[in-house]
Amino acid sequence: MKGKFFKRIFVVMCCMVMAIAFNAAAGAAVAVAMGCAPAAGAVAGNVVALAMGQVAPAGALRAGVLKEIWTGEMIKAFRTAPESLGWMQRIRSYNQYVENDVIHFVAIGGDPAVLVNNTTYPLAITALTDADKPISLDKFSTEATPVTDDELHAVSYDKMASVQERHRDALREKIAQRGIHAIAPDEAATDVPVLRTTGASDGKRKKMTFADLLSLKRVFDKMGVPKQDRVLVLCTDHVNDLLETEQKFKEHYNINQTDGKICRMFSFDIYEYDGTPHYTSAGKKLAWGAVAGETDVQSSVAFYAGRMMKAYGSTKFYHSEAEKDPLYHRNLVNFEQYGICLPLSETKCRASIISDAA
Repeated sequence: MKGKFFKRIFVVMCCMVMAIAFNAAAGAAVAVAMGCAPAAGAVAGNVVALAMGQVAPAGALRAGVLKEIWTGEMIKAFRTAPESLGWMQRIRSYNQYVENDVIHFVAIGGDPAVLVNNTTYPLAITALTDADKPISLDKFSTEATPVTDDELHAVSYDKMASVQERHRDALREKIAQRGIHAIAPDEAATDVPVLRTTGASDGKRKKMTFADLLSLKRVFDKMGVPKQDRVLVLCTDHVNDLLETEQKFKEHYNINQTDGKICRMFSFDIYEYDGTPHYTSAGKKLAWGAVAGETDVQSSVAFYAGRMMKAYGSTKFYHSEAEKDPLYHRNLVNFEQYGICLPLSETKCRASIISDAA
């Protein structure tokens, strides 16, 4: 942990050197413009900056709560996904198109008519009107965590780094849950299937089998979904069903732990994730944030990665200093992250499988 501390001090020192160099250059330029010696202007520039308190950022010598450093570290670490979210890494990132936490897509206005062996002139004119379709990123905020001065001085580990890691993981998990919920169909519709399991009953529900995976393949084939980037995210119940009944699936489980993928079967790259949405017994997806009831069942979600999108927007680090808290002597820290994950089209790119009632 000392290494992390000295690393942050080194970064702070680099910032200070850059600030001094900038102040010197600015002071020298002003001095030349006024007809004075550049050296004198360089010294004067730093003296003025020092008097204004801008040579080092506030809190620079307390590297544990330096806002700029923590924001930068959070952004870098946030976009490195853990193994359990390998399915989300299959989705194309649109980060470069985010402006002010909004993405502007173009809604295509249709296709021109195609005439065969036409003999009638003049040809008809059909306008293809495109429109701007702005999508605002969701805002995810963590609750504030207190970190007292006593903790920072007494603990043998980097308390602030631990707090940051927990906030990052909580944000990433919530964005993933929100994303897979958005990808899953609301209910069965034309070219948006919601299938049901057909296996043996465990008393409450029917288990998943390879026959159900084959049925999923058939509907994706029928919809014309490309085979290369088909992704299936199994919930824990369905993974356990297949482990119990399908030897081939059992042999593949736990072989690959680098990206969370279990295996590739029936044209799908199969992942496991316990944050998939729940459905009612009637086959309707529960609203985001709703608590599952006794008769509701968790789903497995399949999608074509080529028609999905994700994007991360701005990251903000909020911090109140212990020096401004005379009663508790504590720092308060929390993060705000903008992000979104959505299907780019409604049909022919996604499906769900839910457990049928016994």
